[in-house]
Amino acid sequence: MIEITDVAATELKALLEAEEKQDHALRIFVAGMGCSGIQYGMALDNEIKEEDVTVDSKDVKIVMGPDISEQLEKATIDYIETDGGKGFIIDNPMAASGCSSCGGSCH
Repeated sequence: MIEITDVAATELKALLEAEEKQDHALRIFVAGMGCSGIQYGMALDNEIKEEDVTVDSKDVKIVMGPDISEQLEKATIDYIETDGGKGFIIDNPMAASGCSSCGGSCH
């Protein structure tokens, strides 16, 4: 099941504390489709639905709908800092790669 890196867990816990939302979970959802497949989004959420799949990783609660939990089975949530910015990312080795999913060119 999906996991979170130590760095991402630390950053997320700091964010939850700063926003006084320690009772919230990190929700993963489908944000759209792109050339390389499904694009996922993340948000803080304190409304867990009965059908949600909940995962606890490094004392962080992660929730998602049952329709995407299998797709994210081997995924990892990480936190990166680059020249372009910083934030949380999902590394999903099961995701389709390349541009064949839309039949077009991604250049």
